Amino acid sequence: MPHIRTALHLAESALWLTSPNPRVGCVLVNVQGQIIGQGSTQRAGGPHAEIVALRDADAQGLSTEGATAYVTLEPCSHQGRTGPCCDALIHAGIRHVVASVQDPNPQVAGQGFALLRAAGVEVTVGPGAAQSRELNLGFFSRMVRKTPWVRMKAAASLDGITALPNGQSQWITGAQARADGHSWRARACAVLTGIGTVLQDKPRLDVRAVDTPRQPTLVVVDSDLQTPPDAALFEPQRSVLIYAANPHPQREAALQARGATVVYLPSALGQASGQPKVDLHAMLRDLAVREMNEVHVEAGHKLNGSLLRAGLVDEMLVYLAPKWLGNGAGMSNFGPLAQLAEGVALQFGSVDPLGEDLRILARVAGRDVF
Repeated sequence: MPHIRTALHLAESALWLTSPNPRVGCVLVNVQGQIIGQGSTQRAGGPHAEIVALRDADAQGLSTEGATAYVTLEPCSHQGRTGPCCDALIHAGIRHVVASVQDPNPQVAGQGFALLRAAGVEVTVGPGAAQSRELNLGFFSRMVRKTPWVRMKAAASLDGITALPNGQSQWITGAQARADGHSWRARACAVLTGIGTVLQDKPRLDVRAVDTPRQPTLVVVDSDLQTPPDAALFEPQRSVLIYAANPHPQREAALQARGATVVYLPSALGQASGQPKVDLHAMLRDLAVREMNEVHVEAGHKLNGSLLRAGLVDEMLVYLAPKWLGNGAGMSNFGPLAQLAEGVALQFGSVDPLGEDLRILARVAGRDVF
């Protein structure tokens, strides 16, 4: 359906804007088959795609009576930050709604379709379902699994080296690959790193290489609260969330003075061993409660390995440079394994050239079924 394809393009245009809401597009078509209104969901608290499309038609002085609404997600039926889109469509005289997929939010979950049908609106579900889910993997993950979608990014040489033995890593990949990495940061709700990266690389980990309407939250796994209050990560204007395991009241107060939120989530295993560590499973559940859909990991080999061992990574975003560096740090300290079958099974999604480098997107097998 061409109108659903247009709606999906509109949804994609909101990729960096809508979080924690889903990315949704809507196209209104009159009985003559002409597009009379279109739009995408705006920043959280702003209008949803259906409302933007209805306002577009109204601004042009066009009637929506008897029109069809093509929308990439079930219209909402509840009062949240905005009013129910179902009511707005019904009041506008929409007679047919073609929706890509049911909203996984328990507050909607088919109720929107039910309300539309009860009002005499014809409802068709299914066109563009796979594409809509793909655009909103993080939202579906948060609603269904109660954890965000975790994407682990790494930049390495062709032999998998992310830094030289002396720690030098800037820059293994070229400018185009680095800018693309910033675009993936921009679409995430949170950028996740570890204290090792904070202390060694002194990164900002904000979005700089591409334009963005918002900065994602920075999340630091810092079991012993070693993050320096004067760290470069505090320079950008954005939320900073630090997960710790071992209380240090004075350090906590200094970090809070810089605007950071400190959350203690010690793992039972770490407590038992006398080496407090952050409970990574609990951290992801907490991030979901904080409405984080996609988490973009840019960390060192230790935290990457911990996330992989815990089975918490959904997708790999790897940039490979045409260089062979020999000894150095790898992408993760996952393993060693006794059998090949113990490895993490992946499915390649795409392999694309970016300047002289390659971008590989690979998903953990079976992870995208919601």
